[in-house]
Amino acid sequence: MAAERLSAWVHGQVQGVGFRWWTRSRALELGLTGHATNTADGRVHVVAEGPRPAAEHLLALLRSPDTPGRVSLVVESWEPARGDLSGFEER
Repeated sequence: MAAERLSAWVHGQVQGVGFRWWTRSRALELGLTGHATNTADGRVHVVAEGPRPAAEHLLALLRSPDTPGRVSLVVESWEPARGDLSGFEER
């Protein structure tokens, strides 16, 4: 199964609430590589690479009511994996 890259822009109250740490933990449990990065406008940008089903599971978790903070919207895009990521970082 080919790896894919998920790029998800998470809107809402998601900075300063442990959201990146929580996302990193879920991504590592799913065997994904990538990063969760705070942006200046208050969003968190999540980039995750791995098998499509694992990335889709992470996307579902990002949209679930179980996240830290309050997620109001997640905008995602998909592309083939680039293979340039290792581990999962909080940025």
